[in-house]
Amino acid sequence: MPTKPDDASLTSGSGSGRGALKIFLGFAAGVGKTYAMLDEAHRRRSRGQDVVIGFVEAHGRATTAELASDLEAVPRKTVEFRGATAEELDTEAVLARKPYVVLVDALEHTNASGSAREKRWQDVDVILEAGINVLSTLDVEHLESLNNKVSDILGTEIKDTVPDRVLHEAAEIEMIDIPVRALINRLERGDVVPMEQVAEARAGFFREGNLSAMRELALREAAGRVDEELTEYRREKRIEKPWAVHDKVMICLSPNDGSLRLLRRGWRLAQRLHSQAVAVFVEERAPDEKEERILREDVSLAERLEIPVVKLTGKVVDQLIEYARANAITQIVIGHSNRTSIQQRFKSSIITDLVRELKTIDILVVAAEKQPNT
Repeated sequence: MPTKPDDASLTSGSGSGRGALKIFLGFAAGVGKTYAMLDEAHRRRSRGQDVVIGFVEAHGRATTAELASDLEAVPRKTVEFRGATAEELDTEAVLARKPYVVLVDALEHTNASGSAREKRWQDVDVILEAGINVLSTLDVEHLESLNNKVSDILGTEIKDTVPDRVLHEAAEIEMIDIPVRALINRLERGDVVPMEQVAEARAGFFREGNLSAMRELALREAAGRVDEELTEYRREKRIEKPWAVHDKVMICLSPNDGSLRLLRRGWRLAQRLHSQAVAVFVEERAPDEKEERILREDVSLAERLEIPVVKLTGKVVDQLIEYARANAITQIVIGHSNRTSIQQRFKSSIITDLVRELKTIDILVVAAEKQPNT
């Protein structure tokens, strides 16, 4: 699932500004990330690009090893620590070689003690700063923001993580995806781990439920990246009308009235539309004690429903309009305002302004909660 054309994001050559990073993203070992990276390296070399291997691990797979053997490789660095030795990416040797593109497997890798940098993604950052383009691989389980969710799924903590900014700053992401059953077949043929380790793998990470969950996480990350690029394109082209690629529901929170009903209604709407929901609160002034309590209740429910909450500052209607346009919102859920008939007569309401300015967005006005008799 490439998010950009093959070479669109590459710099004009090493040394001219920061290099471009392309990540081959997968949901598990064995889906074909390294093979896809090597295959692209061969295509780039055939077009005349100076391509070298910085660090590629074939994991005993013959076809992967064969692809790697045809490419120039920068010698690895041997690190010694407490009587043991390990081979690592030689970042300084890559910088001295100055290729146009370098292949660096496994962004999440933790370097051996005694290395100049703790993590391989930090080595890649140094290489990119030198103006060298990088092709790399990553499994979604190693994203820092997903650490708790992945631990819940797998029942074990993932210690080797990569900051989300590395993925978000990448010039290109390509999702390497295969059906879960196809991956299990590869595993059972001995194409992922040695045959003597297959039974252990099937009982651990490679359970079908685990793989399905990890695949969904990876697909969501890839889809989110495409969505970011679409939003940026619309911003650059000054396209205000949202494109109905998929629905996005914006729930407008208010500190004056409890928004619990709005959150539940917005969540149900998003579920029916198979869409994303976001709760937005605009602060015009510092809330008082009662308003703080209402907002805490709103945020608590939003967290339980897994609805992200965005806080904005400024004039309410202006901020809501700007956010809706900038984030391709297609549905707005908002409550009735508690205004007197005189106020409604002499001053337009937020709802009226939203309807006037956001003509291409559906606006659902939810009835206020009934107050108990006192």
